[in-house]
Formats: sequence, structure tokens, C-alpha cells
Amino acid sequence: MHRVKLKHLIMGVALAAFFFTSIGSIWSGYRMNVDSIKENTLETNRVYAQKLASTADDYLNEAFQILSYSAKQISTRMDNEQVLFQETDRLKMQNQMFNSVVITNAEGLVLAISPPSVDIKGEVLTSAGAKEALAKKSPTISKPYEAITGRLIIFMSYPIFSASNEYLGMVAGSIYLKEPNIFKTLLGEHYSKDGSYVYVVDADGRIIYHQDPARINDVVTENKVVQAVMAGKSGDQLVENTKGIEMLAGYSTVTAAGWGVVAQKPLQVALAPSFDRVEEFIVKSIPLMVISIIIVLWAAARIANPLQQLATLTEESLDSKNVDDLKTVSGWYYEANFLKSVLIRSLSFLHGQITFFKDQSTVDPLTGVTNRRTMDALLTEWLAKKMPHAIILLDLDHFKSVNDTYGHAVGDKVLQFLARHMEAVVREGDVCCRYGGEEFIILLPNATAQEAEQIAEQLRTRLAQADSPCGRSVTLSAGVAVYPEMADTTEALIEAADSALYLAKQAGRNQVKMAK
Repeated sequence: MHRVKLKHLIMGVALAAFFFTSIGSIWSGYRMNVDSIKENTLETNRVYAQKLASTADDYLNEAFQILSYSAKQISTRMDNEQVLFQETDRLKMQNQMFNSVVITNAEGLVLAISPPSVDIKGEVLTSAGAKEALAKKSPTISKPYEAITGRLIIFMSYPIFSASNEYLGMVAGSIYLKEPNIFKTLLGEHYSKDGSYVYVVDADGRIIYHQDPARINDVVTENKVVQAVMAGKSGDQLVENTKGIEMLAGYSTVTAAGWGVVAQKPLQVALAPSFDRVEEFIVKSIPLMVISIIIVLWAAARIANPLQQLATLTEESLDSKNVDDLKTVSGWYYEANFLKSVLIRSLSFLHGQITFFKDQSTVDPLTGVTNRRTMDALLTEWLAKKMPHAIILLDLDHFKSVNDTYGHAVGDKVLQFLARHMEAVVREGDVCCRYGGEEFIILLPNATAQEAEQIAEQLRTRLAQADSPCGRSVTLSAGVAVYPEMADTTEALIEAADSALYLAKQAGRNQVKMAK
């Protein structure tokens, strides 16, 4: 029975202990750093959201105070059209809180409006916000709705009463949600290029402010943070947004209106410094690790050398029938050349076999590019990591005629010729693969549609201009598709590229088409 040598045992145990201790220390430090960053970011966003919510509360209360003052000033002059117009202009121009200001009578008839470009004077307001304000006869903030002007607005109103407490109408300000407004002034600078941003939802979970105007009026009640602010809660938590991105979110309610303010930052962005610190720690630790390994190897060799020499001399003694040489063994000696030569021969052979079998399992034997099995494994790994990537699916035009005219041997050389040109145009990190027959796929990690299309076009032009092994010009058609913009699975991505390739064939071949 073959026994493990003491030298190898000591080296293995020492290196394993060193390795696992180092990994454990790095992982422990990383986890503590990650937890600290997450906790600090959540707390920062919570305080930030609370501050913005307080600011919004102050703004709404101030807006009601301004409208209240105006209502008192015009309550005795509702029949003076000039006074009403002057008051709407004053509210619009001096305070900059509203995109438009309107005064109506008790039936909702518009008596004055600013700016005058909003031409609804003399009309009766029939919008949801106006009806709600007229019915309540009290200070009101409406839910978002589409006004008769076609704009998406929030309507803030204050009732006008006479000295005898008769309801005369209302003075109201509108905030245009999809145009420059007071929210843009208050919150517009509160986001950064790293993906952090602030948004506001109303009591129904409808977005009333977002840095992306297209998101305004979206209902996001499935978001757990939005559910919390709809319930009147404030706090912070890790949440996945509607795009599937994990966010560190802080949230707070706007008491005056029942709205919620959410400040959030992508988890991946927040943790980026942790990755950098781990990388820095590893780089700085490399010299110490190398020195430690050298010391371990030296100590292991010094301990095991005498036993190794005894084993060698025992083997020699069996061949020469001379046992007396074993008596000459002192406490410290070792024949390094014998062990080294054995290890070199064994390891060289082993590595050669591993390399051979690895190449056999991952490389297409004809063309030398990556085979389909390895390609599928790469795409599966990239999809699991949600890593953006593009693929170019290409096919030689009229390749059957090459085989029929010049024979399969020449056809094989044409495929090898194509593989060489593929490898010549791709970027570092791109992977050229044989998909089957005369079809090939190029995998382009982190490539945009434009970059992939440029590479495909460069390959097409290069191939068409080169002298092929069959003596005539060989062309290709290609389809380009990009994940995740054009497909959310590998199968759908290849299908999209295949459809684009089909369009290239239909259009006359020797073309590159982009998937829709």
C-alpha cells in the first residue's frame, strides 16, 4: 500500500491551515465591512428621506398658508375681475410654487387664471381634483389626475368664504407633474450618476415625482417600501425595485398629504468599496503570503529530508544487497535530485494529460475554436450572473456549393479559414465558437449592440476581401442580438440572432442584421 510521504503531509497541512485561515480572515473582514456599509447606507437614506419629507411638508403647509392669505384678500372682491387676475398673477409669479393658479366661483366656473396661456377662463372645472375641492369646501390636495388641458397635475386648493361664512369658491394652484415644477426644484439634484435617486409616491402608491419623467404616474404598489409608506411608516430596508435591482432604500411619509419620499442607492454600487478593499488587502498581503509559504516549504523539507534519504538508501540496498549503507544515515541529509527528477517527470506527464483532455473537451477539433458544449456553459454562467453580453450568429453563404464543387476537404479548410479570421477581429475576452456545420457564434461579454455590429461588419468585410482556400470569394451573413435588451434568456437570445441572420439571408446575403 502506497503511503503519503511525511514531507508532503506536513506541507499540505501547513499550507491548508494557512490558506483557510487567510480565506476566513478575508471573508470575515469582508462580511463585517459589507454589513457596516449596508447599515450606514440604509441609515443615511432613511435620514435623507426624512429630511426631504420634512421639507415637502413645510412646502405644502407654506403653500396652504399662501392660498389661505389670498382667499381672505379676495373674499370681498370676487366680483372684481381685475383684482382676481392680479391675484392669480401674484401667486404665480412671486411664489414660484405652482405651474398655474386659478380662482373659481362656488360652481367651479373659472373667474381668473395665470398664466393666461392656459385658456380655460369662463369654463366650469369638471376634473376629479376640482370636483373634490368644490365638494369638500376645505383645504385639499388632490390625487394625480389629467386636467381638461390634458396635463397630469396635482391640484392644491383653499376655499373662499364670505364674512357671513358663505362659500364663494376657491383659489387653487396646479403642479404639472411631467413638466418643470416645485418638486424638480426641491428634489431634482438629489440623485447621482451611480444610480442613487429619490422618488415620491402618493397615498395610492402612484409616482408623482421621479428623476425619469416617464415613470411619473406609474403605480408601484408591489414595491415593499411603497407599501410601507402607504401604511404611513418611515424606515429603511433592502428592496428589489421594478427593474430587479437590489436597492438600499430609506423612506418617510409627508404628513400633510399622505405621500411617501423614498431615497435609495443600488446595493451593488454601495458595496463597490468593499470589493476594492478586499482586492487591496489581497494585493498588499501577497508578499507576506509568499514569504510565509517559502518558510513553510523550507521547514517541511528540513523535517522530512532524513526520512526521505532513508527510503532512497533502502531501495538502493535492496538492489545491491548492501544493507550496511543504511547505518551511515545521519540525522540531517537528503538527495534532492532524485525526488525532484521524479516529481518533474510525474507532474509534467500529468499536466500534459490534463491539458490534452481539457482541449479535447472544450475545443472544436476541426477549427480550433470553442465547441458548442463549452459555449452553452459560458452562456448559462453569464445568464446566471446577469452579465450583459452580445452574440453574433454567422453562417457561410452558399457553403454547400463549396463542398459540392471542391470537395469536403476544401470545405473543411474554408471553415478553418473563417475561424482564423474570426479570431483576428474579436476583442480580448471575446469567445469564438462553432455552433454546428458552417454556423459559428461569437460571444461578446459586456458589449453593446453597436460594438457587436461593428465587429460583425469588420469580419464580413475582411472575409469577403480575403483569398479563400477554394480560390473564390467566400462571404457570410450574420445576425446580432444583445442581452438583456433584446432577450431575457439564452434560448431567446440565440433565436433573436437567428431571426436576424435569416433576414440577412433574405436580403441577399453578405450582410449583417441587428435583431429587433
